[in-house]
Amino acid sequence: QVQLVESGGGLVQAGDSLRLSCAASTGPFTSYAVGWFRQAPGKEREFVAAISRSGGSRYYADSVKRRFTISRDNTNDMVFLQMNSLNPEDTAVYFCSARAGPLSSRNDDYNYWGQGTQVTVSS
Repeated sequence: QVQLVESGGGLVQAGDSLRLSCAASTGPFTSYAVGWFRQAPGKEREFVAAISRSGGSRYYADSVKRRFTISRDNTNDMVFLQMNSLNPEDTAVYFCSARAGPLSSRNDDYNYWGQGTQVTVSS
């Protein structure tokens, strides 16, 4: 069991940057791979990025590969999503998720979820 809390969302203009944070309340944090997903109004939940337990492997959706960077700080039980060159298509609720295993792009593989943080990008 792990509790996750996202923060860092907000309202920005196209071309701006945001950094999302995901804080885990229990450890050992190195036992969990972490993924970011997003869900826009009227759309299904979409994979964004994932990072392995040690942070040595990363995987991105093609739509964000050149713009977003996922990282983690296991000492402080934190995962980050740096989002650059945001556009209106990035508008969504962003969710942090965790699983006790290797990274995955499948939402069904993740057992634990945060409540989400809203990112809104205006044109």
